[in-house]
Amino acid sequence: MSERPPISPRSPRAALEPEQVPPPPKRSERARNPFVVVGNAIITIILVLMIGAGGVYVYGKKMLESAGPLAEDKIVNIPARSKTREIAETLQREGVIDINPWVFMGAAFALKASSELKPGEYAFQKNASLRDVIGTIVEGKVVQHAVTIPEGLTSEQIVARLSENDIFAGIVREMPREGTLLPETYKFPRGTTRDQVIQRMQQSQKRVLGEIWERRNPDVPLRTPEQLVTLASIIEKETGKADERSRVAAVFVNRLRQRIKLQSDPTIIYGLVGGKGTLGRPIKRSEIQQPSPYNTYVVDGLPPGPIANPGRASLEAAANPARTRDLYFVADGTGGHTFTETYDQHQKNVAKLRTLEKQIQNDTVEPADDGPPVAGNAPADTSPTATTTKPAQPKKPARSTAPARQGEVQSTTSPPVTQR
Repeated sequence: MSERPPISPRSPRAALEPEQVPPPPKRSERARNPFVVVGNAIITIILVLMIGAGGVYVYGKKMLESAGPLAEDKIVNIPARSKTREIAETLQREGVIDINPWVFMGAAFALKASSELKPGEYAFQKNASLRDVIGTIVEGKVVQHAVTIPEGLTSEQIVARLSENDIFAGIVREMPREGTLLPETYKFPRGTTRDQVIQRMQQSQKRVLGEIWERRNPDVPLRTPEQLVTLASIIEKETGKADERSRVAAVFVNRLRQRIKLQSDPTIIYGLVGGKGTLGRPIKRSEIQQPSPYNTYVVDGLPPGPIANPGRASLEAAANPARTRDLYFVADGTGGHTFTETYDQHQKNVAKLRTLEKQIQNDTVEPADDGPPVAGNAPADTSPTATTTKPAQPKKPARSTAPARQGEVQSTTSPPVTQR
């Protein structure tokens, strides 16, 4: 056993005094090397950055994936030429996002979408997350607005409708030729120019007309696709019932074959008002034989061009009419027409229509309570009744008096004018 050093007694005063701490060891020369100091600093900074980046990643992911503030689906229009900050401000103003625009810009940068944000009208879903919002804009899935162009409108009427629709931009620089637009339901994003709409309608009409012309009945006396459009436009204006188009087409095709004047009242109207399309009153007797390139009471065969823009169904009817011998048709009083081959039977149908019209008039007009009835003077150039003298050659078919159609003339020697 080693001997312990003897313990020397200490005085009470000395015991109360702190023991002398030995001095610290001197710092090694290696620890004081500047490269080591710099290296330690770099490591420390890297660790701090990694910890910070991890925190930012967790926060950013939560922010991107969290449900947004939208309480219900909403459509927002982002103006053209908007920058990233302006897009963020628009979304914030519309309630799509509830974060600072700088945060939105950072999120777009993190998703590598800063240069991919496109202006337009977008539909954002309820509680859409920030990732969904940015993804919707990047994909460019803008809202498509359905625009329906009815059949039978003239090019001027179609251009007027487009001009009144505020989802389109620009003006139509040149009026399209009659019959070159296909009436259909189209979908366009907001901001589409009106010239682009016209071009798309023309392309659709050209494609559909080519398809129908290829599968037309070879017996139809039409030499060009343009003549097909002209005939289809007359059919379109003559009837609004889908199941009658082919029979109406057959009447006009039979007349073309037999070199009988078509005598279609809508052609009179087009010759009077052109692209305006609507006369606004019954046809006058003096206008029936008024010279006009479009008046088929005067000209033989088809007019020089279409009188409206026919739809697909009328084009199909003109290319493949029903196989009948009908030369006449007259309204049946229910919105449709009665078709006949002979003029005598046609006149009987006209008489039935007149009887029905008088009965309806008597049922709807109340007699005066006192005093004799006052006779009214009809216009000098119109006639409310039909004569029944049989003409030397077949005349045009009388047609419907449905209020949705234009004014037209009955098939007689002195055709009366009725309001359709």
